[in-house]
Amino acid sequence: MAEELIIAASTNKKERYDILIPQIELLVTGEPDIIANFSNIAAALKQTMNFFWVGFYIVKHDQLVLGPFQGPIACTRINFGKGVCGTSWKEKKTIVVPNVDEFPGHIACSSASKSEIVLPAFKNGEVALVLDVDSNVLNDFDDTDREALEKVMRIVEKLL
Repeated sequence: MAEELIIAASTNKKERYDILIPQIELLVTGEPDIIANFSNIAAALKQTMNFFWVGFYIVKHDQLVLGPFQGPIACTRINFGKGVCGTSWKEKKTIVVPNVDEFPGHIACSSASKSEIVLPAFKNGEVALVLDVDSNVLNDFDDTDREALEKVMRIVEKLL
């Protein structure tokens, strides 16, 4: 198990992801506890990428329920199809939101959140959880984030 992340602060975003993703894989290898793994994944992403908020919402009883996260307190439950997380769950796809104030039905868990990316993870063809990442900067997420975080979600799916 990795005990610290080794990533130079001077690297660009793509390079940080390229270095981080194998370390995330090593971090969770051999650890059977899913909560511990999700906690470390959220911490690794926040620490390395300096996100405002990063965490998991797990599908439970027809709602998304807050799971391990890093950042300010968050909404505890989100309904199917509501907000960015609920929409990602409903549409079974990654959603990138450059300006959360322009997303219809956005749920403002924090007024400091300005942009967001939400990615689903699948088990048996159904969404089992979503990874929610918020930035306090407008238009902070791009294809580099989407592609890299989708790789992280393939790691997550192996844990489900």
